[in-house]
Amino acid sequence: MASRVRIAIDCMGGDFGPRVTVPAAVQAVSRFPDVDISLVGDREAIELEMSALKSSLADPRRFSIVHAIEVVDMSDKPTVALRQKPRSSMRMAIDLLHENNADAVVSAGNTGALVAIGCYVLKTLPGIRRPAVCSLIPSIDKHLYLLDLGANVDTDAEHLYQFAILGAALSSAIDGTESPRVGILNIGKEEIKGNDQVKKAHKLIAADKEIDFVGSIEGCDLFSSIADVVVCDGFVGNVALKACEGTASHILSTVKNEFQDNWWSRCSVFFVKHCLNRIYKKLDPQRYNGASFLGLTGVVVKSHGNSSVESFCQAIGQAKKEVESNLVENIGKKLGAAV
Repeated sequence: MASRVRIAIDCMGGDFGPRVTVPAAVQAVSRFPDVDISLVGDREAIELEMSALKSSLADPRRFSIVHAIEVVDMSDKPTVALRQKPRSSMRMAIDLLHENNADAVVSAGNTGALVAIGCYVLKTLPGIRRPAVCSLIPSIDKHLYLLDLGANVDTDAEHLYQFAILGAALSSAIDGTESPRVGILNIGKEEIKGNDQVKKAHKLIAADKEIDFVGSIEGCDLFSSIADVVVCDGFVGNVALKACEGTASHILSTVKNEFQDNWWSRCSVFFVKHCLNRIYKKLDPQRYNGASFLGLTGVVVKSHGNSSVESFCQAIGQAKKEVESNLVENIGKKLGAAV
């Protein structure tokens, strides 16, 4: 029998807390028969949400509740979350992972706090100076991985080089890509373009013969399938990701409004409905929810703060994939060859 995957969920994190995280957990155990979930947070709030769901779906044998009396607010500074809230749902979920009572953690909470607590409790892998947040975005053929997305606003060339190693390891482990193509996000394709940080990182990555480096990638090429992994600092990455998500939402909204503009447009929807549904599924940002915290000694997945039930379930699925692919072990092997 295949081993079961134990996932600890920070139920109180994000904009909606248990209203989203608990139904998403129930949906996840229905979708993934080999997943067991620890719901970490206010017991009363969790049980209230569980009782509102169909009992046939909320199989109590698949869940355990870990009561937490504190919550990390979205506005909390990382130091406050780390030092003043040791019994928060976020901290206790990560403690479960550290104590080997869970295989992964999923949270929609404060990103800075999650980075700080993850680094403090789990530590980073040998040779890693800073972890990176990585997520996939759709491209023409499939998708690519973009990192960092906000864990490190200020980075140097060495950090970007390590992000290249981390991203390539993720692509290999999750997608089975034998030699992922890695690019660096820049203001031009020429090697002379960019700031000093990007130019130095370009040389470091290019010098590593274990990395299939395709050079600089411009923002307009993110969807072109030129690379499997694109690296940048957290400030640039976060802005790029939010811009991509905003553009996708705008396109979907515009298309929807156009087809509701008049009676002829509304009638024509019938003939293109299948095509529109495919476009929606491809561009919907919620479908790609679940950013990986790479470089830690355990699997931690960050969900959007405003996630829907379906998108938070996607993040749980991402955590499951990373556990089953032995992502942390594979990254460790990659690092061992590079450092």
